[in-house]
Amino acid sequence: MFNLTPMLRLNTEVTEAAPDPAGGWNVTTAAGTEHYEHLVIASGVFSHPFVPHYEGMDELLKAGGTVMPASELHDLDLVRDKHAVVVGYGKSACDVTVEVAKVAKSTTVVARSLIWKMPRKIGGLVNYKFLMLTRLGEALFPYQTRKGFEKVLHAGGSKMANGMLGSIEKVTTRQLRLKKNGLVPGGTFADIARATVSLASEGFFEAVDAGDVTVQRDTEIVRFLEMDGKPHAELTSGVVIPADIVIAATGWSQDIPFLPAEVMDKLLDENGDYLLYQQIFPINVKDLTFAGYNSSFFSPLSAETSAIWIGSYLGGNHQPPDRETMLAQTRERLAWMRERSRGHHARGTNLIPFSLHNIDETLYEVGINVGRMTRITQWLMPPNPRAYRKITPKLAKRMGVGR
Repeated sequence: MFNLTPMLRLNTEVTEAAPDPAGGWNVTTAAGTEHYEHLVIASGVFSHPFVPHYEGMDELLKAGGTVMPASELHDLDLVRDKHAVVVGYGKSACDVTVEVAKVAKSTTVVARSLIWKMPRKIGGLVNYKFLMLTRLGEALFPYQTRKGFEKVLHAGGSKMANGMLGSIEKVTTRQLRLKKNGLVPGGTFADIARATVSLASEGFFEAVDAGDVTVQRDTEIVRFLEMDGKPHAELTSGVVIPADIVIAATGWSQDIPFLPAEVMDKLLDENGDYLLYQQIFPINVKDLTFAGYNSSFFSPLSAETSAIWIGSYLGGNHQPPDRETMLAQTRERLAWMRERSRGHHARGTNLIPFSLHNIDETLYEVGINVGRMTRITQWLMPPNPRAYRKITPKLAKRMGVGR
């Protein structure tokens, strides 16, 4: 319908995108440089795996040890009959651990801090998505501003909300045998949403309970050393463990390598957070928007709503507020995100658990959202992306596109 095929440049890497002094962007690929009036960055929040640098890396390598990011472990033969160390305690770290433990001589998880894990089925019966991936589940955590029933949930110091979360905490602690295995995290279950709600990896806690996986909690690797000709890792706790292969599930960097340094300086605030209004609109850079920088429980839907916002803006359907208003609102939001997540907010791009709040705010600004009955249903049921299928056609009709 829209004849987009001639506009596609497949198998093409952007090596540089630079703002043109006269407006727009000059985008360079192997095929040359082309000028565009507007640039949309939709390359994803994370770019390449982050592997910490440890003291004694040379000693580890000389002793035959290996350090690699978890994303590069494609063959279990690399860990077969070896002493494996997995650094991290997030979802990917625990997923990798389950598979590694099946073939490794020993498997040790080194966790700087423990986080709460959510079983896929609470009590073995209720699917977690009916508790956490609904408007009610989202409302159990205090949002930046609270309205309606959210005010009731968080009245009196959030007693009602914390009571409901406390019940889930008790069931989860018992179900995953956290006390027995010394894996009860600090704080309360409400902390599960500080950065991300991590699902329990199937088989992980069972492997710990069976003795196939050892978790060294609240500690880090200080350095690597050679003992009896074999590679080992010394931890801040004083424990020394064999380390033939170290698998770093320690997150990803957030780089945009094709943007010049002077552009990145304008995109980030003094804390290194992305200064994006609605996680979309860079306040200090012209002719540029971001799609998919609102990472959430429903990332495809969140990314699509940001694309709808961009289309609405470029098509003249709506305009963002003035610069001063955007700057004040964005700075206030970033400060709240940093505080509530203790800095684990992916530089202002991680919206979990407030996915539906963000989707609503984005669509309300466009002027088109799903109906009231759909939103009421979402209080007890996870959102069905199909419910949002009419928004784009409505926007296209409003802007006179596709006639």
